[in-house]
Amino acid sequence: MTILRLIAGLAAMLIVSTTPARADDISAAGRGVVRIVTIASADSEVVGFGHGSGFAIAPNRILTNAHVVELAARYPDNVVIGVVPSEGDKSYQGKLIAYDAQRDLALIEFTGTRLPTLTLFPGAVTDGEAVIALGYPGNVDVATAQSAADFIKPLGPVRSQGGFAGIRKLTGVDVLLHTAGIARGNSGGPLLDTCGRVIGANSAITKAEEGDSSFGFAVADSEIIAFLKEAKQSFAQTAVPCVSADERLRQGQDMQLRSAEARAADAQASAARDALQQQMALDKAQLAAERKRENVIAIAGVLLVLGALMIGGAGLLESRRRRQGAIWSAAGGGVLIIAAAIVFLTRPFGEVTAPPPTASPTPVVQATFGKMLCRIAPERSRINLSNPADITIDWRPDGCMNGRTQYAENGAKWDRILVPNDEQTVSVLEYDLATRSYSESRYLLTAAQMKQARALRGAVKQKACTADEADRQLLARQQTAIRDALPARPDEWLVYDCAPAPAESASPASASAPTPTPSAAPRAQ
Repeated sequence: MTILRLIAGLAAMLIVSTTPARADDISAAGRGVVRIVTIASADSEVVGFGHGSGFAIAPNRILTNAHVVELAARYPDNVVIGVVPSEGDKSYQGKLIAYDAQRDLALIEFTGTRLPTLTLFPGAVTDGEAVIALGYPGNVDVATAQSAADFIKPLGPVRSQGGFAGIRKLTGVDVLLHTAGIARGNSGGPLLDTCGRVIGANSAITKAEEGDSSFGFAVADSEIIAFLKEAKQSFAQTAVPCVSADERLRQGQDMQLRSAEARAADAQASAARDALQQQMALDKAQLAAERKRENVIAIAGVLLVLGALMIGGAGLLESRRRRQGAIWSAAGGGVLIIAAAIVFLTRPFGEVTAPPPTASPTPVVQATFGKMLCRIAPERSRINLSNPADITIDWRPDGCMNGRTQYAENGAKWDRILVPNDEQTVSVLEYDLATRSYSESRYLLTAAQMKQARALRGAVKQKACTADEADRQLLARQQTAIRDALPARPDEWLVYDCAPAPAESASPASASAPTPTPSAAPRAQ
């Protein structure tokens, strides 16, 4: 049987993996883990078969151990490399493009599909920290495989967990020592932190003799990065410390609670200040009224005394036979007495009311439209796989983003759901007018979930911006169907605080947001 006939026969027996997906970071990483199969032939006959593990460092490139594909490096014309994804219904032929026997690392390229890539974590790992191994241990395969076809059947990787036990040198290469259970066949598979980021590539195990504990060795991330740079292979990495989705949600809830408590305290303090100011104003008005009353009574008293004196003077003038002067003096005195009575009777009475509170200045409404510079808010985000950069958006009141992508109104928010053809990630992009925040919620889905999402996306015809409200309402209804098919929560969410872009950021060149890798910027569907 020729090697081509063998591969064709095995491919005919492939079936879709039915392993249920688990909604966690490790399962998300498992989408990009593969089995590496090597088939050696001589004179068109199969003479050798081996397998190991690997993981996608790019959509069509796999990192594995050099010793997994050593025969292919030595005999390229006689050894076929097979790449078997963890999902789907096909396996693919790979080609060795980089090989480093010293570091025990190799890079394989394949075509036919695009796999979700894993992200490297170059940060420090602490002693005792939980680590997870993903791969295809040979002892499990031997126990469960029914035929050779089972080795090229897409199947989810096996996970095992242990603790980080330190960094060592193995043949001059930095390796991570750990206690996650691995076996022959795990070689080349990723060693992950609890957020699903790669910290090493499993390569060897110690021999457990006479009851000795077994330890695994993984080529350290520093060696992987050096190898990839020498191979001129780009890769994703993040140094953000691992925070689980549950912990980040709890922190977000605590932050919201503290924010609500702070707002309540501010409102209470503001009410107390207003009440104090009102009481002070009342006291001031009361004091002013009392002083006015006392002044009026004093004036009435003065008028009364003056009136009495003038009447008394009138009598004196009359006794001196100055009748005309006596009449004028008596008349003036009577007028003063009457005036005194009127002033006294009209003095202020009753309770004094405080003046109305001074109205607070009308708050300045900050711009929510036009070109906005949005900066990441780490405390409100779960940054797990990305390296988000500042983005610039151009927002119109009708929900048009950057002059090309229509968003749908969702209450006080506008959103757009992105379902790409070449990634296994659905993103919900959202702009909140009330808080001027832009966000991207990323759902890392299985192949089956992506197939469903793409089928639902087929109903969405509105791509470009539109001023027709009916079209926008239809877009909102169609997107609701996609949203309902997504898991309860995203795997990663990036929240940006936006403000009007400065003049230098509002040039045509920056009207569209940059596209980092993995993408955290607004993208057209």
